[in-house]
Amino acid sequence: MKKHLTVSNLIFGIVIFLMLYKPSRVWFIRQMSFSPSIEKIESSPKISNYNWELQGLNMKDVNFSEFEGKVVFLNFWATWCPPCVAELPYIQEFYKAYKDKVVFISITNENWPEVAVFFKKRGYDFPVYQSNRNYLQDLPTVTSIPRTFLIDKQGYIRVDKSGSADWNSASFRNEVDELLK
Repeated sequence: MKKHLTVSNLIFGIVIFLMLYKPSRVWFIRQMSFSPSIEKIESSPKISNYNWELQGLNMKDVNFSEFEGKVVFLNFWATWCPPCVAELPYIQEFYKAYKDKVVFISITNENWPEVAVFFKKRGYDFPVYQSNRNYLQDLPTVTSIPRTFLIDKQGYIRVDKSGSADWNSASFRNEVDELLK
């Protein structure tokens, strides 16, 4: 009985360690990431005021209003956030395939030197910005990260996803292709 209890405690300890150790935690999160679904217009909030100043970290500064009438992938994240780190490879692959069709806006509060090292190490090149002032007034409040929105050409928020997701799945790409038509 005592030996069984010791083995159980050892296994429990290993599982806890793996969940606390960032690289293995990111791996577990990636295994649990699913493809998000695009909501119908009838159940989607709409952006009516696109005025939002963004400071480019690896891009030029822009006003979000430049993207009105386009499909926009808007992601809030940080390098210290394991679910964010878990979904970034999916975002990078999605970006490589759709950068000429979809506007990619990635928002972080971190400084560029820190993000630049992180990007170089992982080979990422999607656009990164910081908000110069309050977020879009029609955007739901972002209280946790990662948080991602997909906005269609008419300004409807068709995806509002908290947590890690597989943004490069075939099913998600097919749904985005439908929005681009």
